[in-house]
Amino acid sequence: MRATQANATTEPFPVWITGAGGLIGNALVESAAELVPSWQIYGLTRSSLELLDTDAVRTMWTRTQPKLVIHCAAMSHTPACDKNPELAKRVNVNVTALLCSLASGVRFFFFSTDQVFDGHTGNYNETAQRNPFNVYGETKAAAEDLVLSNPNHTVIRTSLNGGVSPTGDRGFNERLRIAFRNGETVRLFIDEYRTPIPAMETARAVWELAIRNAAGAYHVAGAERLSRWEIGQLIAQRWTSGPHGSASLPQLQPRLEPCSLANFPGPRRGPDTSLNCSKAQQLLSFPLPRLSHWLAARPELMF
Repeated sequence: MRATQANATTEPFPVWITGAGGLIGNALVESAAELVPSWQIYGLTRSSLELLDTDAVRTMWTRTQPKLVIHCAAMSHTPACDKNPELAKRVNVNVTALLCSLASGVRFFFFSTDQVFDGHTGNYNETAQRNPFNVYGETKAAAEDLVLSNPNHTVIRTSLNGGVSPTGDRGFNERLRIAFRNGETVRLFIDEYRTPIPAMETARAVWELAIRNAAGAYHVAGAERLSRWEIGQLIAQRWTSGPHGSASLPQLQPRLEPCSLANFPGPRRGPDTSLNCSKAQQLLSFPLPRLSHWLAARPELMF
């Protein structure tokens, strides 16, 4: 879907994408030329703009005058957030507050997470009660409140995203592949469920929602509820020899081992944070994918 005539304009339409060095931010930047060709994209990475530097952010804002901000940058590694909650708050909440303030009169899209839910029920829709169980989810929930205080702003909650990131280690598939290459045995939960989605499909959906000026909260994730174990098996299948593997991809020796949340000694995890995406689906021109079907249709894709 390309920008509609009503949105395609000869006047500059500057767009900030924060976290452009990450998986989803990079996917948004890479897809912009096709999906919103008339928009002027600023893909912001830490090297181009330190978001914790308030003066630098204000200076660039004044210089570029964006009409849309898609805020992907975050401190998202759960153990790192738990270890340093004050930094997580600065990055995930304070930076969002600053950008919301600057963007008070323009469109603002904020990426949040299924981790704002406790995972007791699954199939969460946008109005479900939030009850985060870790620092990452707590900071994202606090930032959501800031964003949604402006009726013209948008929260996008998503789940596990996969794909090819600039650093090669951001997608769930990339982290698994690194472990396979290192000969590690990966233990995956048979009773923790998510709704995984390729980042390129997340980006496509977000561009369509942006074109439609969709405001409020939306869930954008995969259409298939899968356990960590099931996800691991799908990814491992692509990297093994045999009739189900791709002959054009290098062969690895994945080693997977099933485990249960009941025996996990670490911090509490949400057993089922799967998302119901029917609200966003009604506005999209394409079906949000089932990961197993999406992968089967693209056997040669590096994933």
